[in-house]
Amino acid sequence: MSPEIATPTQFDTTFWIATTIFIVAYGIIISEKIHKTIVAVCGASLMLILHILDQHEAFHLEEFGVDWNVIFLLIGMMTIINLMKPTGLFEYIAIKSAKLAKGEPLRIMMIFAVVTGVLSALLDNVTTVLLIAPVTLFICDALDVDPIPYLIMEAIASNVGGTATLIGDPPNIMIASKAKLTFMDFIYHLAPVVIVLMVVLIGVIKVVFTPKLKSSPKLRQRVLAMDERAAITDPVMLKKSLFVLAVVLLGFAFHGALHYEPATVALFGAGLLLLLSKTKEPHHILAEIEWPTLFFFIGLFIIIGGVVKVGLISWMSIKMLAITQGNLLGTSMLLLWFSAIASAVIDNIPYVATMNPLIIDMAGQLWPEETGIALLQHPDLMPLWWSLALGACLGGNGTLIGASANVIVVGLAERQGKKISFFRFFAYGTPIMLLTVLISTVYIWLRYYVF
Repeated sequence: MSPEIATPTQFDTTFWIATTIFIVAYGIIISEKIHKTIVAVCGASLMLILHILDQHEAFHLEEFGVDWNVIFLLIGMMTIINLMKPTGLFEYIAIKSAKLAKGEPLRIMMIFAVVTGVLSALLDNVTTVLLIAPVTLFICDALDVDPIPYLIMEAIASNVGGTATLIGDPPNIMIASKAKLTFMDFIYHLAPVVIVLMVVLIGVIKVVFTPKLKSSPKLRQRVLAMDERAAITDPVMLKKSLFVLAVVLLGFAFHGALHYEPATVALFGAGLLLLLSKTKEPHHILAEIEWPTLFFFIGLFIIIGGVVKVGLISWMSIKMLAITQGNLLGTSMLLLWFSAIASAVIDNIPYVATMNPLIIDMAGQLWPEETGIALLQHPDLMPLWWSLALGACLGGNGTLIGASANVIVVGLAERQGKKISFFRFFAYGTPIMLLTVLISTVYIWLRYYVF
């Protein structure tokens, strides 16, 4: 029998210990003084050592513990991408895109933004920027143009494009797992507005960068002379990878009808591609998985589980409902904008980990007669899930620490001696973030509360 969540009035010693661990961990993560994975693992271990949660609750109870569907979905997709990387596919796409733009710097930025957005929806935004950013630096060097605006726009495009699908952005993976939403749910509810947002982003790029991006005909010719076919180093493995990726995407599209969790589909694809690759020793493939990110998730889930159990999340949900007085339109709008602003200040992953149980608790208070999936997917609750997804994913564009993709782009640029300052990212990202969230506000209002 599952242990009960404490009521919000039980502000006992355990409540204050768990709340202190939660606040201190978040503060250190925001400060970036200590690596976020170390903070998350230490915070989780304190929750266990101090008996806020026991080990069974942390590792085996969905209510309080690690969301293994998220963990294994990420492991599966990371393995597939690690096997695809050596084929040269992503270098081919980047060079081909630059040539389609005829070496024009502005056109290259616009095409790279679209490519990044589409790949982020199909793969995930973190993986996409890891693959696109190095090639961008190479092409910008050939054109003798500043790569920083390109990299910032790619990070922004990755967060916008990744919003469209279940696998595109880690917050969506977490929301889908908690709310039992399918791949096609995200496509149906979020892809339409994301298409609009990508068109708006391209328009912004054209307006802002037309007078700034220039290059000589001689340098443009250097890009046109590149041979994208030479980037493909393993055509046989490329064909195998594309076949497996197609199977996985089909599996994601129909996983609800087939009664498979997304993690099952991703792990099947990873296992199949490992088998087809004929890799004798998979150590190097598995070693390249982003284990620090995975352990960050694991620690974070346990920290959040602790504050859920002691009643902090219930108390927060009551306060939020009090602000909006139970008005669901008001709650959606508050959630959308609060999520966007909060995700710009802190990484959107820990933010969504906190908000998921809060929304579930709010739903339990609004519809106490409902349980299980009927509660999680109550028709009146669905706009809140989409508001959370849009706010968290788009809000990540506000600052360079708002989303994992941003942090990775900044790190890759620094390795090449191209420093992206906090304020330069802020100058580009925040206006775009505010514009996209404003459009999303209109979308949520029209789609769920007018028509």
